[in-house]
Amino acid sequence: MEFQSVPGVGPKTAEALSHLDDPERALREGDVAALARAPGVSPGRAARVARAAIRERHDDPGGFLATDRARDIHRDALALLQERAVTDYAARRLETLYPATVDSRIEEVRAFSRQAMERMPEQELLEALGSVEPLSDPGDVRVRERCLATADAERYAAARDAVPELSVELVEDTRQLAELARGYATVIALDGAFAGTDVSGEVRVEPEALENPVSVVPERTLEFFARNRDSLRAAATVHRQADLEPPCDLDTLETALTVLESDGSVRGDEELDRLTDAVDDVDAAVSEAERVANDHLRAAIEARDVTIEGTDLLSLAERGAGVESLLERELADEFETAVQRARDRLVETLALEDTEALARRVFDDRPTYPIERDESTVGRLREELTAMRDRRAERRKRETAEQLAGLRPACEELVERALELDVELAVSRFARAFDCTMPTIEGEGVTIEAGRSPLLDVPFEAVEPVDYRVEGVTLLSGVNSGGKTSLLDLVGLVVTLAHMGLPVPAAAARVGRVDELHYHDSTQGTLDAGAFESTLREFGDLVTEVSERRRVLVLVDELESITEPGASARIVAGILEALGERRATAVFVSHLAREIRDAADTELAVDGIEARGLENGELQVDRSPVKGSLARSTPELIVEKLATDSGSTANGFYNGLLEKF
Repeated sequence: MEFQSVPGVGPKTAEALSHLDDPERALREGDVAALARAPGVSPGRAARVARAAIRERHDDPGGFLATDRARDIHRDALALLQERAVTDYAARRLETLYPATVDSRIEEVRAFSRQAMERMPEQELLEALGSVEPLSDPGDVRVRERCLATADAERYAAARDAVPELSVELVEDTRQLAELARGYATVIALDGAFAGTDVSGEVRVEPEALENPVSVVPERTLEFFARNRDSLRAAATVHRQADLEPPCDLDTLETALTVLESDGSVRGDEELDRLTDAVDDVDAAVSEAERVANDHLRAAIEARDVTIEGTDLLSLAERGAGVESLLERELADEFETAVQRARDRLVETLALEDTEALARRVFDDRPTYPIERDESTVGRLREELTAMRDRRAERRKRETAEQLAGLRPACEELVERALELDVELAVSRFARAFDCTMPTIEGEGVTIEAGRSPLLDVPFEAVEPVDYRVEGVTLLSGVNSGGKTSLLDLVGLVVTLAHMGLPVPAAAARVGRVDELHYHDSTQGTLDAGAFESTLREFGDLVTEVSERRRVLVLVDELESITEPGASARIVAGILEALGERRATAVFVSHLAREIRDAADTELAVDGIEARGLENGELQVDRSPVKGSLARSTPELIVEKLATDSGSTANGFYNGLLEKF
């Protein structure tokens, strides 16, 4: 696949995508999580690339959202969905949903939505999702106790690129290899020529090592699983609670994860624990062994009956005056016992096995008082224990990493499925929160039954349901604050959601296919000459481009405010006539419905949001428009109320005013 064929994907992004394991699949499926793993590609950028790739796959030219207000409606719809996503991933993934202009994309999302609406967003499941995050690769792994060695310059360069976590050394011969072995717990020689080399230390000759990075640097795999452990465990919980078929055995995965520490080290190995404790306790154990030996020897000297008083002998010994000969002559057995006790205590304290012989040489047989350690031997013991610990740790890391490495593809799928489930649950929660249903997409126009707009600044439960059928070109009249603008918003929202393939906030809805939504909200104040001309040009372009092949829905809120009422009524009438001639679908909200109708050369359909009257100063309105009815204005209702007031002495005046309407 040519990545740069996707709109918005340039050379830099294409290069980043090429580093993914299967970028074609990620683009084809709109997999935001996978795309975001490309170097330098943020989740937001990944969502935009995914959306563009989806359009490319469906050959969707776009352009549905033709005006700023139409784009606002789409953003508002996305916000309502994203508010119901638990994970950041799902919020980004929802951004790939857009109002499409081709049937294949709409039907694809409709199938997804139907499945999503069957999901039950139970609280325990949502809580588990809260800990699921896209998997991330650790980029800061560094291993210092192991190195790679080669005599080949090309292999050296390849090793540095393939295994940046380890030092790579150029060596010319066995002597240099032996020098490396003295400085590292393990040296991995990449050249077969070193096979059979006899050097001290841990040297492994593995010519194929670069092809098996798990064996060379198991820390890479272990750090990956340690860093993502919480997310993997949460994803496993999500699969169990949602009854999803997991891509791997969850018990096996969770058992493997239990042996990992947060830093990627392996726990649960008694031998490794023994060696680790021994390395940590060498100095303390040697000091304790010295104390045991010297306490024994001190007691023996003080109690010894020799030619000179024991206290004198002790004084001489402490000054080092002939102590070796005195100890050897008078206390040989006691000295031997003291040294033996020191050695036994050291071996016992450190729980030594393979290094016991070396540990016993920490205290030599030369009679002296006080008995002291041989520092060089202590150093060798520490080095040997450290090397044994590191080699044991490496073996355990390799064993665990080999077990986990085989699970990585399944783990990636495990997390991605959990994240995709959150996308489904967001749609399910949206549908449940706003009593949504899947609309029928057929015919022309829009029919809404018991629709309620979630865009109003009131609790959704308080929104009155409305019925409305949009067909042809219609003027929508009604009293101030009667809900005309809210109804336009509802129509725009229902049409947008339907073309996104999503459920709509209504008991039932039918939506005709639309290529472009032109929603013009009301203008604040009369426009100057330049802005007025620009607005007319915009509607001129719109009218001339409408055709049977270019299906357009036009929603306009109070266009008459662009200029003086008389002129605006004639202009709106002309626009409606032109749209009607081209069989467009349009709803124009206007307070000048009567004037516009009178100015038109053809009959214009007028719907009205009727007011039932005034009660305690509050307007009582039937929010569902009445077809073919010019709604009365608020002033007319007030005049009518005054004219029917039997206690008023100005009834004649009010009746005269009422006749003017």
